[in-house]
Amino acid sequence: MPDIDTTRFSVAVDAALREAGWQPGRWDIQQAEHWADALRAHVSPAGHRHSVFPAAVEAWAEFGGLRITPPGQGRQIAPTPLLMDPLAGLHLARSLSDLGRALETELAPLGAETDDQAVLAIDIDGRVYSLDHAGDWYLGPDVDHALSALITGVHPVRLTNP
Repeated sequence: MPDIDTTRFSVAVDAALREAGWQPGRWDIQQAEHWADALRAHVSPAGHRHSVFPAAVEAWAEFGGLRITPPGQGRQIAPTPLLMDPLAGLHLARSLSDLGRALETELAPLGAETDDQAVLAIDIDGRVYSLDHAGDWYLGPDVDHALSALITGVHPVRLTNP
């Protein structure tokens, strides 16, 4: 069992990530570049394109392809299984572009919460968001915080119009 003082994540989050196939140093840049190429090539019927930037490619290289199953009931809300595959947001170029414009940044797809069909997105500074039928949510300042919140069932912060 990992020592909580020396791991990057809490014990529960670390265990869920390792169960999904993650390990410290995981880095599949070839797969990340494949996703980047697929997203760059996609154009919506209305002409919207995806943004691809270093924070997204780095997150895909480390966590891409993982199917993460939260281990428990969650602290505040029920956590849902995650699929870290940016192609889950392939057909949401306009939605991501619109939200990015509202946040004064660019967004790229990161994956999905598979039980409720929410799409995860990352911005150019590495902040992570969730978009679902109920609204748009801020999950954390980076992928580590977002994964920790999602896996442990911490209620996200709802984004509201100014």
